[in-house]
Amino acid sequence: MSIAADQLLRVPLLPVLAAQALLVRQRAVRLPEPSGAREGRQGRGPRLRLLIAGDSSAAGVGAGTQEQALSGQLVKLLGRQFSVEWRLVATTGHTTGDTIEDLRRIEGQFDTAVTALGVNDVTRAVSCSRFKRQQAELMRLLNVDLGVRTVIVTGVPQMDRFPALPQPLAWVLGRQSARLDEGLREVIASSPQARHLPLHLPDDPGLAAVDGYHPSPKAYRLWAEQAARMILDQV
Repeated sequence: MSIAADQLLRVPLLPVLAAQALLVRQRAVRLPEPSGAREGRQGRGPRLRLLIAGDSSAAGVGAGTQEQALSGQLVKLLGRQFSVEWRLVATTGHTTGDTIEDLRRIEGQFDTAVTALGVNDVTRAVSCSRFKRQQAELMRLLNVDLGVRTVIVTGVPQMDRFPALPQPLAWVLGRQSARLDEGLREVIASSPQARHLPLHLPDDPGLAAVDGYHPSPKAYRLWAEQAARMILDQV
């Protein structure tokens, strides 16, 4: 297996990368998870049980309320055709492994799930092989234990596009996030219930929250629209 350029350059770049990472942490704008309900029922029509799980983006960081975040905007869209019974299980800083532990503790059955993970796996240096194993376990947990028939798996974000990250740190993290997303696609290919959602967002400064790291309400709306289309194609 060939070694990618960014992996070869990590050692000589290590002092620069470490300094940049420290500076980013020191200057980071700390945004809270938005206020609002994390479960409920909305809409009219056939019953649809929805689970949203993942990290700070799934939790809606960057939005002021859950109504502006992924959960609120997705439920609003689906509620036009369904009576949506929904639940949000998401926490800032969580990796795939953390989310697995969270979901092992919940009760209930769901028809559809949307996941958003990967950024914290990148920043915590989770290997691609471990990430794939954990994502496969997550798919099994959703399908078997929680009864999910359709999983919309949001792709690992392109971290080189995060405004808060300077170069060459953005490049290195961007290359690793791309590798994890490729691994994610491989896992999904083996899971008939899963669909990969590669977020195709325009180059628009308004899509980033004030911290330059999380989505803005506008980005959450675009994300919710793409996820809703995929869900409606499957149900």
